[in-house]
Amino acid sequence: MRLAGRKSISQLTVAQTVMMIAVGSLIIQPVSERNIWITMVITFLMVTTLIFIEYIVLKYDALETFIYGKSLLVVENGQLNESNLKKLRLTVDMLEVRLRQQSIQNFSDLKWATIESNGQLGYMLKPEKQYATKEDIQMLITLIEAAQTKPAVNLQPAQSNSSDNIFKEIKNQKHIKEHPEELK
Repeated sequence: MRLAGRKSISQLTVAQTVMMIAVGSLIIQPVSERNIWITMVITFLMVTTLIFIEYIVLKYDALETFIYGKSLLVVENGQLNESNLKKLRLTVDMLEVRLRQQSIQNFSDLKWATIESNGQLGYMLKPEKQYATKEDIQMLITLIEAAQTKPAVNLQPAQSNSSDNIFKEIKNQKHIKEHPEELK
């Protein structure tokens, strides 16, 4: 797990999980009177293979998609995407469990919801359902202070452009913004 850079088993990829189980099985072999050096060589080769797979996945997007898969939209503008739920073999009840764990009460509150390649739920609430940030509160305080000194100030908050976000990338199945070459 240290070599993989993960803190818990839930963060492991499929390849890493398989490798950990295989290495665990190999470590038991010397106890049952096998040669410890053969076990160490095989373990070294397996760990090296895992590191190589992780490296090529970082370099090539197509291999990342092939090995780990891609995130899929399961809710778009408050509506279920049933075809993607079927692809994931995920029932509506199981999706609701994941949403409740995130304190989301209704599908209609969601702008986007995805099941990530690691199985986790990603979501974005609709603007009217999002929590206020410190920036929003500070802007409101500034507007109130300005309104007290100059009553004619326009109290319309600035609209943020949320059309380019990471959920849009999943829907369009391509990157909106190109990433540095060393991170591909």
